[in-house]
Amino acid sequence: MANNKSSSNNQRQSRQEYRQKQPKPLWRRIVKWCLIAALLLIVSGIGLFAYYAKDAPNISQAQLESGGSSGFYTTNGKFLLSLGSEKRIYVKDSPKLQLLKDAIVSVEDKRFYKDKLGVDPIRIAGSMLTNAQSKSIAAGGSTITQQLVKLTVFSTNASQRTLRRKAQEAWLAMKVQREYTHDQILEFYINKVYMNYGNYGIGTAANYYYGKSIGELDLAQTALLAGMPNRPTAYNPYAYPKYAKYRRNIVLDAMLDNKKITQAQYNQARKESVKKGLKYHSQKAQTNLRKIDDPYIKEAIAEVQAKGFDPYRDNLKITVNIDQKAQNKLYELANNGQVPFTSDQMQVGATVVDPSSGHIVAIIGGRHLPSVQLGLDRAVQTSRSTGSSIKPVLDYGPAIQYLNWSTAKMLDDSKYYYPGTNVQLYDWDNKYDGMMTMRHALEQSRNVPAVKTLKEVGVPRAAAFAQKLGINVPKSSGLSVAIGANASSMQMAGAFSAFATMGVYHKPQFVSKIETPDGLTRNYDSAGVRVMSKSTAYMITDMLKGVIKTGSGTSAKIAGLHQAGKTGSVKYSDQDLARYPSYASTPKDSWFVGYTQSYVMGVWTGYDNLKDGTISGIGQQSAQLLYKSMMSYLMQNKANADWQKPDSVIRARIAKNSNPPEVSTSGQWQLFVRGHAPSGIVDDSSYDEDDEETDTNSSSSTTNTQQNHAITQHQQQNGSTAQSHDSQHHTNTHQNNQNNQNNNNNQSEHHQSNANNSSSGSTTNEGSTSTTDNNSTANKQHH
Repeated sequence: MANNKSSSNNQRQSRQEYRQKQPKPLWRRIVKWCLIAALLLIVSGIGLFAYYAKDAPNISQAQLESGGSSGFYTTNGKFLLSLGSEKRIYVKDSPKLQLLKDAIVSVEDKRFYKDKLGVDPIRIAGSMLTNAQSKSIAAGGSTITQQLVKLTVFSTNASQRTLRRKAQEAWLAMKVQREYTHDQILEFYINKVYMNYGNYGIGTAANYYYGKSIGELDLAQTALLAGMPNRPTAYNPYAYPKYAKYRRNIVLDAMLDNKKITQAQYNQARKESVKKGLKYHSQKAQTNLRKIDDPYIKEAIAEVQAKGFDPYRDNLKITVNIDQKAQNKLYELANNGQVPFTSDQMQVGATVVDPSSGHIVAIIGGRHLPSVQLGLDRAVQTSRSTGSSIKPVLDYGPAIQYLNWSTAKMLDDSKYYYPGTNVQLYDWDNKYDGMMTMRHALEQSRNVPAVKTLKEVGVPRAAAFAQKLGINVPKSSGLSVAIGANASSMQMAGAFSAFATMGVYHKPQFVSKIETPDGLTRNYDSAGVRVMSKSTAYMITDMLKGVIKTGSGTSAKIAGLHQAGKTGSVKYSDQDLARYPSYASTPKDSWFVGYTQSYVMGVWTGYDNLKDGTISGIGQQSAQLLYKSMMSYLMQNKANADWQKPDSVIRARIAKNSNPPEVSTSGQWQLFVRGHAPSGIVDDSSYDEDDEETDTNSSSSTTNTQQNHAITQHQQQNGSTAQSHDSQHHTNTHQNNQNNQNNNNNQSEHHQSNANNSSSGSTTNEGSTSTTDNNSTANKQHH
């Protein structure tokens, strides 16, 4: 027996050894390694979570109780204003809030009162499944506690939706859940959410939308407000009642499903009109500061949103580049009669930029603006043609940059037809002045030389040059774009700033810094981008000085100030004149873009609608006069610095209209790109700007005297539209040639739409001469 037992044990041991030596089944090995990997992932995840969570920002009760409004600050740190336009009504937890709490919990976080952690993995998984089935965002994955944390210390910027941020959000949610009761958390949430129209908190919203407290609302009204925080703009019952009703019914469905209301209550609430009890608001008078700053704030908000933030929900600290004193002055000049306009209906859009940084320091969106927050801002509208103010950007700048033209380059102002057409191009005075220098052509704003210059450069190359300066010109545009392209005063100020800085472009910007509650800071200032050579920028500036001294912009002249600029105006189309024939002798739009080394200012003037009137009398000088007054103010405490000629430019006296250029001791000062000047032309160090001879026969002193007389006459007549003697002379001159101009406009429109395939959609006619300059400067009819 003993031997048998021993033999059996040996056999059993042999089988065990045999099984141990055999390879384990594959599935067992897979399970084993999966378990090990899962364990490693869990350990790593916990470690990573702890690593990220340790840097989570602090969160206090004061932060949880505060509103979510973003604040605007100036560059020196001074508080400007808050987006919250309504005084927040903070509501404390009470039995009167129970219906609202039931609605919020039912639609936002059904398991809220059972949650002890602050995050709900089951809810996250469930919401993913629900959203996948409905193919929409029907349910969110965050708990109410997480949403509160987001609204308090995080932003909605897409770039922040990182694993680090999610870990910190979860950690803070758990912290809040430990330190506060569920009812306290709901109280914080109810008073934190954004509810549209500058309202923060549902208590504030109940007063705004219904003129009641939360406890006085019925079930349907309560459900509507409970659903709005999800998308406050889309579920606005005033603007989008259909979507507001859809969201309200989702809340009612959730409340019924959560057994917070009966079927009878549900049925009655669903039948109720979404507009029942709504309190309608007349436009409230804005505070004086908000009214003055409104166009600026509107564009700053848009810029913040374009950067991925939500200024209404992210509780941001936004640093804007506004100079409040300059903003006040610009508003005053446009509205208080210090600058004359043809009538009260005449409008303006203007932008002031610091060329060294791109900071927009002041902006005016219109005159006599109604009390409507975030209304129309004409300073950024791009549906109006620039007229001849585009010439330095699109025509002569590229000619110097790519073709190395000198300011003495001879151009032919003679009878001209657009290539391949019978469309004749005229200058503003229906005359041709023959051969002239590029300097003279730009100073006196002759149209034929500008179009010929663009043809020589090529539209695609010129458009690429303009694009670098922030001006969008389709490369398929016809040659008529040489004398008018669609752009805003902001874009034009930005483009000319590259001339002011000797070729470095800074994109105009309203916002320089954004700070989020969790400590993230984004700075948006940059060193700028070189978009042209120093020689190009300097030579354009030197010619544009002449525009103000003796050319088409003498009304903008400020004694002793080193400045440069360009005028522009736009004619009416034949269709416009068919309706309003009396407009034939006046411009549809009038522009001036001028600059010093410290500031650039773009100004558009005109009318919103044809029926409102036309630019006549002293109003034809309004753009230049607004610039003159504003720049005089801005430069009071700034150094009057002149531009220094770079070594890449040669200056020499050149015999008038010599071709090729010849040096002459009695000639006119001209500029050449070094290495591209004719033989024998060298830099002349005897140049004195005060003794500079200009390429014109006109007297600026006479112009200024008559301009001042016209302003005095305007003020004496308390805003009447009586024309000055010179404006009347301008009118008579154009009336004598009216038939020729109308025929030319008709041809230009045909050429614009067919021959040249220019860009469409403009409210002005940008044909060959429908965008020609049509503005007078008192004693001359220049542009």
